[in-house]
Amino acid sequence: MTTTDAGRLPAGANPGAGIGRKLGMTLLYVVLIAVAVLQLYPLIWLLFFSLKNNQEVFNLPPLSLPTNPRWENYEKVWSAGNIDVYFLNSVWITFVATALTVVLGSLVTYAITRMKWKSSKLVLGLFMVAMMIPVHSTLIPLFSLFSDVGLTDHPLALILSYVAFNMPITIMILLGFYYALPREVEEAAVIDGCSVNRMYFRIVFPMTVSVLATTAIINMIYNWNEFIFVNTFISSDVYKTLTVGVQNFIGQYTTDWGAIGATLMISILPILLTFLFLSDRIVEGIAAGSVKG
Repeated sequence: MTTTDAGRLPAGANPGAGIGRKLGMTLLYVVLIAVAVLQLYPLIWLLFFSLKNNQEVFNLPPLSLPTNPRWENYEKVWSAGNIDVYFLNSVWITFVATALTVVLGSLVTYAITRMKWKSSKLVLGLFMVAMMIPVHSTLIPLFSLFSDVGLTDHPLALILSYVAFNMPITIMILLGFYYALPREVEEAAVIDGCSVNRMYFRIVFPMTVSVLATTAIINMIYNWNEFIFVNTFISSDVYKTLTVGVQNFIGQYTTDWGAIGATLMISILPILLTFLFLSDRIVEGIAAGSVKG
């Protein structure tokens, strides 16, 4: 590469291009910072909201600090408001439903993409059609079904509903990744006498950890925030989750807004921390699943 003089730009280089690139990057960062601030605004507002009493909620500006931060709002909702019970219910129901959905979805996707059988395309089509069924249209049939089999006001009703409605999107995410898996590995395993079950759990399953982590995170976010099924199928406080527990602080004549804010803050933190630590996994898994070999 020739240069006009030592220390100068290469011959033919456009000095304005470098300046334009820097201005473009600066503008991009400014826009991204502005978007980040807009995204953080509701969280900051909710934090201040949860530390106020009813008078401060309505009389002070939204982003103003409370005159006397009421951390006791968190203590009150955790003990007197049964939020500890609701929180544990949300944790174990979310975990069980997510684990079942990921394992079953992975098995179904493996059978559809890696095994040859007559009705594989039909089964895949049925799962994809299920994605178009609105949740609200199934509430009455599901409630009637669970009533007949004695599962109303039982956490199993929630787990079964979550697994059924999350299975199609789980399979859709896994499809591209499973299609891209090299068949040579499976053929070598068959030659060595490996059974289908052992092949899946010892070879295929470890190869799909990244995309399985993605589906697990997506399922967990949905299950943790779900409200309609809990509000419809569960009536006992013993089995309620955080999403409906907030209603305990809404009375006929008065509402404890600070306690509601504390409950919402408690419900948001676990899913927010999970997303912050595992967001790279979501991008990695979706990118891997978008390539079909």
